[in-house]
Amino acid sequence: MATLEGDWVLLEPRVRVLAHLVPAEHRWIELSDGRVTVYGTFPAARDQQCRIEHRLGCPRQALPDLWPWLTALRAENGLAADRRGEESPPEPPAALPNVG
Repeated sequence: MATLEGDWVLLEPRVRVLAHLVPAEHRWIELSDGRVTVYGTFPAARDQQCRIEHRLGCPRQALPDLWPWLTALRAENGLAADRRGEESPPEPPAALPNVG
Protein backbone atom coordinates (compact mmCIF):
# COMPACT_ATOMS: atom_id res chain seq x y z
CA MET A 1 0.00 0.00 0.00
CA ALA A 2 1.14 3.53 -0.67
CA THR A 3 2.18 5.66 2.30
CA LEU A 4 1.72 9.39 2.81
CA GLU A 5 5.40 9.81 1.93
CA GLY A 6 4.96 8.09 -1.44
CA ASP A 7 6.73 4.90 -0.37
CA TRP A 8 5.19 1.43 -0.40
CA VAL A 9 4.64 -0.93 2.51
CA LEU A 10 3.43 -4.55 2.41
CA LEU A 11 0.75 -5.00 5.08
CA GLU A 12 -0.58 -8.25 6.46
CA PRO A 13 -3.74 -9.03 4.45
CA ARG A 14 -7.11 -9.34 6.17
CA VAL A 15 -5.65 -8.59 9.62
CA ARG A 16 -6.87 -5.66 11.65
CA VAL A 17 -5.80 -5.32 15.27
CA LEU A 18 -6.91 -2.99 18.04
CA ALA A 19 -4.26 -0.27 17.95
CA HIS A 20 -3.66 -0.24 21.70
CA LEU A 21 -2.29 -3.82 21.39
CA VAL A 22 0.45 -2.74 18.96
CA PRO A 23 3.43 -0.47 19.77
CA ALA A 24 3.02 2.95 18.14
CA GLU A 25 5.85 2.51 15.61
CA HIS A 26 4.17 -0.63 14.18
CA ARG A 27 0.58 0.69 13.82
CA TRP A 28 -0.55 1.42 10.27
CA ILE A 29 -3.93 3.03 9.64
CA GLU A 30 -5.73 3.28 6.34
CA LEU A 31 -6.75 6.79 5.27
CA SER A 32 -9.85 7.66 3.28
CA ASP A 33 -7.79 8.11 0.09
CA GLY A 34 -6.42 4.55 0.30
CA ARG A 35 -2.96 5.46 1.55
CA VAL A 36 -1.61 4.36 4.93
CA THR A 37 0.40 6.04 7.66
CA VAL A 38 1.95 5.06 10.97
CA TYR A 39 -0.50 5.75 13.80
CA GLY A 40 1.82 6.97 16.53
CA THR A 41 -0.82 8.45 18.83
CA PHE A 42 -0.23 7.38 22.41
CA PRO A 43 -2.30 6.16 24.02
CA ALA A 44 -4.34 4.83 21.13
CA ALA A 45 -8.12 5.08 21.25
CA ARG A 46 -9.56 1.80 22.58
CA ASP A 47 -11.67 1.23 19.44
CA GLN A 48 -9.07 2.33 16.84
CA GLN A 49 -8.01 -0.53 14.58
CA CYS A 50 -4.73 -0.73 12.73
CA ARG A 51 -2.82 -3.01 10.41
CA ILE A 52 0.69 -4.43 10.72
CA GLU A 53 3.48 -4.98 8.24
CA HIS A 54 3.56 -8.38 6.60
CA ARG A 55 7.11 -9.02 7.83
CA LEU A 56 5.75 -9.12 11.39
CA GLY A 57 3.14 -11.74 10.52
CA CYS A 58 5.28 -13.79 8.16
CA PRO A 59 6.09 -17.23 9.60
CA ARG A 60 9.26 -17.41 7.47
CA GLN A 61 10.86 -14.41 9.21
CA ALA A 62 13.12 -15.02 12.20
CA LEU A 63 11.65 -12.61 14.74
CA PRO A 64 11.52 -12.66 18.53
CA ASP A 65 8.23 -13.33 20.31
CA LEU A 66 7.05 -9.71 20.21
CA TRP A 67 3.45 -10.18 21.37
CA PRO A 68 1.48 -13.36 22.15
CA TRP A 69 -1.25 -12.58 19.60
CA LEU A 70 1.41 -12.03 16.92
CA THR A 71 3.04 -15.37 17.69
CA ALA A 72 -0.36 -17.04 17.24
CA LEU A 73 -0.89 -15.16 13.94
CA ARG A 74 2.50 -16.25 12.64
CA ALA A 75 1.79 -19.87 13.58
CA GLU A 76 -1.56 -19.75 11.76
CA ASN A 77 0.06 -18.11 8.71
CA GLY A 78 2.62 -20.93 8.68
CA LEU A 79 -0.11 -23.57 8.78
CA ALA A 80 -1.99 -21.80 5.97
CA ALA A 81 1.19 -21.71 3.84
CA ASP A 82 1.73 -25.43 4.48
CA ARG A 83 -1.87 -26.17 3.43
CA ARG A 84 -1.27 -24.26 0.19
CA GLY A 85 1.91 -26.26 -0.39
CA GLU A 86 4.27 -23.31 -0.19
CA GLU A 87 7.87 -24.28 0.36
CA SER A 88 10.22 -22.65 2.82
CA PRO A 89 12.92 -20.55 1.20
CA PRO A 90 16.23 -22.41 0.86
CA GLU A 91 18.74 -21.94 3.65
CA PRO A 92 21.57 -19.60 2.65
CA PRO A 93 24.99 -21.25 2.32
CA ALA A 94 27.19 -21.19 5.44
CA ALA A 95 29.94 -19.49 3.44
CA LEU A 96 30.15 -17.96 0.01
CA PRO A 97 32.03 -20.03 -2.57
CA ASN A 98 35.51 -18.88 -3.53
CA VAL A 99 35.05 -17.53 -7.04
CA GLY A 100 38.45 -15.93 -7.40
